[in-house]
Amino acid sequence: MAETVWNPDTGEAVYRSRDPVLNLRLRVHLQRITSSNFLRYQPVAQLGKDLIDLATFRPHPTASGHRSEEEEEEEVVIGWQEKLFSQFEVDLYRNEAACQSPLDHQYRQEILKLEDSGGRKNRRIFTYTDSDRYTNVEEHCQKMTTAAREVPSFLVERMANVRRRRQDRRGMEGGILKSRIVTWEPSEEFVRNNHVINTPLQTMYIMADLGPYGKLGYKKYEHVLCTLKVDSNGVITVKPDFTGLKGPYRIETEGEKQEVWKYTVDNASSLAQPEEEEREQRVFKDLYGRHKEYLSSLVGTDFEMTAPGALRLFVNGEVVSAQGYEYDNLYVHFFVELPTTNWSSPTFQQLSGITQTCATKSLGMEKVAYFSYPFTFEASFLHEDESTDALPEWPVLYCEVLSLDFWQRYRVEGYGAMVLPATPGPSWSQASSGKGCGVCWTVWKVSASRVQFTVCW
Repeated sequence: MAETVWNPDTGEAVYRSRDPVLNLRLRVHLQRITSSNFLRYQPVAQLGKDLIDLATFRPHPTASGHRSEEEEEEEVVIGWQEKLFSQFEVDLYRNEAACQSPLDHQYRQEILKLEDSGGRKNRRIFTYTDSDRYTNVEEHCQKMTTAAREVPSFLVERMANVRRRRQDRRGMEGGILKSRIVTWEPSEEFVRNNHVINTPLQTMYIMADLGPYGKLGYKKYEHVLCTLKVDSNGVITVKPDFTGLKGPYRIETEGEKQEVWKYTVDNASSLAQPEEEEREQRVFKDLYGRHKEYLSSLVGTDFEMTAPGALRLFVNGEVVSAQGYEYDNLYVHFFVELPTTNWSSPTFQQLSGITQTCATKSLGMEKVAYFSYPFTFEASFLHEDESTDALPEWPVLYCEVLSLDFWQRYRVEGYGAMVLPATPGPSWSQASSGKGCGVCWTVWKVSASRVQFTVCW
């Protein structure tokens, strides 16, 4: 049976899952492509005097006790961060002198237990977890492009040693900062670890030992089948993507005897049972309900509803500045006049205000006084005549600019009036009277002098 369809797309794929990553399971199938693979699927020939039995060409069992056919094909279901030892690691950790870190001693104990229970079940397929040294070296030497002779850029060299796995960092303990807010003399390690956007990330490698018979356990025969990366936001990156219906991936070994291997990677995670899905839906429903109640408690329920057919006007404004006046120590007196028909305001509402006295400062050729005085008011309009031709009268804003002299006497510097615009947005309005006053809710100005207002609702 010839395999004619290969999957050339070895790029990574990104998935997002809200389920615990510990439930992730991958099924990896590895097989060496040889002539015996094709002969196994061919129909059995009728033996004759001129025909030789194909069984005579089948390889003999190896010294390890496994048949060669079994070594040519292997299928393993692997969980997230599940450690499967390679033959190289088994030979390494058998020697207690080679164990240097606590993790090495832990692996030695696990390998001894495996040997007592009959040996490891996997032969060629194994894994490197997030804690293994291979993961650190691989991330340090990871290439950024597909070029055969890649020259690392300055940014790649600076980012090579950045590890995004600091999940257990604690900024405060007992209300006291463990580190200073400002580091006046940061070290190079400090710069690498802190001046980078850090997303906690865990990595796992699914490997294959593609060495010839009797030569398993050599580093030069190790190949990466699949790389898994999971961050704290539930984003799962798989490289290459799950095989599905796209065909197996192909690996060609180098050396004197080139071999061709094919492998598939499939998602073997078990589906949630109906009871589990129902329980999960109840948990989410309860969570969302509690969050809704929390938001409702923040907003409150004592809203004042507007009467039917009534318009409520809320105005937030600011007296920004005054410029172009003759004297210093300026202040602004303003008030809002509501039409007498159908307009009203709350009894506690103040429709007038007066700013503080402000000294001017030179800005180019003019003197400017900055008030930054905020004000607010509200009013209601009851529309009794609902005909389309009836247009309501609109509130009018009056302002007066005054100055204070050395003898505490005040002088009127300018005054004017402006109808509040009926629609929001920038506009320029001319005052009805006065010698130099303006509003900007623009801007309301007369001649060369003006007062700048900002009004919105």
